[in-house]
Amino acid sequence: MNQQIRILASLMVASALASCLLASPASRMMAGHPLSKRSFFDIQCKGVYDKSIFARLDRICEDCYNLFREAQLHSLCRRDCFTSDYFKGCIDVLLLQDEMENIQTWIKQLHGADPKL
Repeated sequence: MNQQIRILASLMVASALASCLLASPASRMMAGHPLSKRSFFDIQCKGVYDKSIFARLDRICEDCYNLFREAQLHSLCRRDCFTSDYFKGCIDVLLLQDEMENIQTWIKQLHGADPKL
């Protein structure tokens, strides 16, 4: 089941790429996204705020956005304190499975609970 979710998330990311290629240049812009404590709470993080860890996880979402240039991908990746299927798909697409133990530890600190990755 977990593997199916990851495959689905990867397909959704690939679908976002296809729609991005067909989109107009104006729709490819991403709004600024601060790494403030407020944005930490806005994405439902309930753990301990650590700006450097938050920046590392946000960078994964930013790299995924830069790869596909789909405007909503960055916020979907960060949703639910980096525990969304989009985040998992980005980890797979960016080939970061080797760093999964560190990523889970970081998410656990920010999320305040064990991430279901």
